[in-house]
Amino acid sequence: MDHTLERMGVFSLIINSGLVVLKLGLAALSGSLALAASATDSAVDIIGSVVVLVGLVISKRKTKTFPFGLYKVENVVSIVIALLIFVAGYEIAKEAIVGASGPVSVPWWALVGVGLTVIVPLLWSRYELRVGRAANSPSLMAEARHYQTDVLSSLIVFASVAASALGLALDRWGALLIVPFIAKSGWDLMSDGMKVLLDASLDAETLGQVREIIESSPGVAEVKSVVGRNSGRYRFLQVDIVVRTSDLEKAHHLSEQLEQAIRDGVSNVERVVIHYEPQSKTSLTYGVPLEDHRGTVSDHLGKASYFALVELGAEDGALLRQEIVANPHQTLEKQKGLEVARMLVDRGVDVLFLKEDLEGKGPSYVLADAGVETRITEARSLEEILTELEREGDQSSAPS
Repeated sequence: MDHTLERMGVFSLIINSGLVVLKLGLAALSGSLALAASATDSAVDIIGSVVVLVGLVISKRKTKTFPFGLYKVENVVSIVIALLIFVAGYEIAKEAIVGASGPVSVPWWALVGVGLTVIVPLLWSRYELRVGRAANSPSLMAEARHYQTDVLSSLIVFASVAASALGLALDRWGALLIVPFIAKSGWDLMSDGMKVLLDASLDAETLGQVREIIESSPGVAEVKSVVGRNSGRYRFLQVDIVVRTSDLEKAHHLSEQLEQAIRDGVSNVERVVIHYEPQSKTSLTYGVPLEDHRGTVSDHLGKASYFALVELGAEDGALLRQEIVANPHQTLEKQKGLEVARMLVDRGVDVLFLKEDLEGKGPSYVLADAGVETRITEARSLEEILTELEREGDQSSAPS
């Protein structure tokens, strides 16, 4: 992609040079002030194209002094182009207001050349803008918008030259009408470039997309914050999350998965910093698969008719909540175990009692990623499991 952007810069330089030569030649033949002003604008564009090309080459380099790269060079380039646009606007206005007047003589064949100054920037700007958006390159998008400004100004020049060919003295007015378009284009580029240099936030849509990716992970209990900024065409993100597991190795593995998911879902992400902390638990929720309402423990996770959810105090083991929920995935033909595992994770289960070993099966990965502990039990009823948990609570609260 970087080589493509550099080639775009070279092509832009060639096109601008050709437009300057064409406009200067037509201005010399016709004596049109509007054409001369437009040629001045394109001459400034050549400088801008050189700056863009240099910016694209420099921005991707990293040094000891700039270990995070020189990506913001592209935004500096955008501001430089904005300043050049203002200079071009000033020159056009000055020539139109105080410049020496002269006769304008436009042969009809010259209108074909002026028409090319409209068509070429129009086609190129559309292509360059598409490439710039795909690469999220501010300098390419900036120059594409500048070309669009050239299209508008060239249309005005074409109209004024055509009027001159008909004997109407509208050349100076045509030059003046170009100025507001140039001023607005310059202001937009200046504003966008300054926002990035001042580390303004990424747009809400991108941050929302990142948050959705993180929240979709079963191992994430809470997304505390998602912040980001642009640097050139690249994005830098910082995320603070609460994970369901207290195992540092599992938490690190989860953060790596999240980083990859963000890179896959969001374009031009250069760096993702994920801060994670374990979930603070004042209580623990235990899950038990049941065959019936009487509390018979089921032999299978996915085929269980019901699930008992029992919440106990983390410190004293006191019973805080107990409920029986139906298994909505029992009738599925495939992946019922996976869906049940996701359901239990969503319901905040911390420990799941099972009679079957899930090692190597799909549900085990879902539960492990979410930090859910699985315990193999020989108990035949929910009452036996509750008695076992009560004994554990008594032992943990007993003085040593």
